[in-house]
Amino acid sequence: MSYTIPDNTRIGHVHLKVANIERSLAFYCDLLGFSLVTTYGKDAAFISAGGYHHHIGLNTWYSKDAPPAPVHGVGLFHTAILYPTRKDLSIAFRRLVEARYTITGASDHGVSEAIYLNDPDENGVELYWDRPREDWPLKPDGSLEMYTRPLNLEALLRESL
Repeated sequence: MSYTIPDNTRIGHVHLKVANIERSLAFYCDLLGFSLVTTYGKDAAFISAGGYHHHIGLNTWYSKDAPPAPVHGVGLFHTAILYPTRKDLSIAFRRLVEARYTITGASDHGVSEAIYLNDPDENGVELYWDRPREDWPLKPDGSLEMYTRPLNLEALLRESL
């Protein structure tokens, strides 16, 4: 018998192996704006948005002072952080621009708009917002028409003025 996961199922959090907790907290909390919820000694920290118990776990249990994972190997491609509105994404992007943080990409996917970057351990991070479902592009057969096109970064920045 075929099983389909429930419609309201969500991915609750990501837990990342990092080389340095303080460096990761500076990126995720100071730059991106997450809040520190708790720490487990000096080897793990849990951060969130909006008071949730944690959206991101950071630990050095097996990775303290380790180099980044190889780009051409198996592992996490990126963690995607969903912002509630385009304006919220614009504010996050503006903070990155003002901090002169390196952006690795920016795309319009039809269903969403996304900014790509790497955290201090070279873990990929996608910052994005979803367009309203009724605005998602469809193919003639009714299935989703997702694509990757350049994102107009100037227009995105204007959203946060």
